[in-house]
Amino acid sequence: MRLFYDSHIKLDAETHQLSEEESKHIVRVLRMTEGDQLAIVNGKGGYFETEIAIAHPKRCTVSILKSEQSKPLKHQLHIALGPTKLMDRIEWFVEKATEIGITEISFVSGKNAERVKMKPERIEKKVISAMKQSQRRFLPKINELISISEFIQKYPNGLIAHCYEGEKSTILESFETTNCPILIGPEGDFTPSEIELAQKNGYRTITLGENRLRTETAALYACVCAQLKIDSSKK
Repeated sequence: MRLFYDSHIKLDAETHQLSEEESKHIVRVLRMTEGDQLAIVNGKGGYFETEIAIAHPKRCTVSILKSEQSKPLKHQLHIALGPTKLMDRIEWFVEKATEIGITEISFVSGKNAERVKMKPERIEKKVISAMKQSQRRFLPKINELISISEFIQKYPNGLIAHCYEGEKSTILESFETTNCPILIGPEGDFTPSEIELAQKNGYRTITLGENRLRTETAALYACVCAQLKIDSSKK
């Protein structure tokens, strides 16, 4: 059953009118019509099996056959990174991280930042598309770009990856499945003062292996390792 997204659909509803964007895709692109069935998620754990009642390209209406609410996630996978100059590299990370299981993504700006402004609309579209493709019921939270110091103070006690020498642990050794954000630096890395600030606020230093990784590659590597830790904790 094809999966669609609408944040406004409610568990106690009997019918629902989809957004114009989803309506157009369903009726014009997929050529679905009355009687065809489709599934909808609201990004908050709600899942709905529905049947098209009115196949209108701007106001497609469905009858809700079955609905269920998933339990809140017990884990958190929050990664913050310095956005790259080329947005397609960040969009690639966001898409793949959503498929893997990330729950929250933040963007931080520091002294070596390549980008100080971002348009969240493109990122949100990538996240929604990846959520539907991977059959997820919870939409990852996307946070606005803030300074590294603001992020560290707002989200203390996490993990930080950098390229300086020193004692480091792996993500599998140090990651905790709740309240443990992972901070990935920009292409020019964090400055010593930024690392010191993080450590003063409870951040522990981690290694991402021997190879020097691009920002988005490092963030995805961290995402995979953290998700492995989450999966192993469920057994």
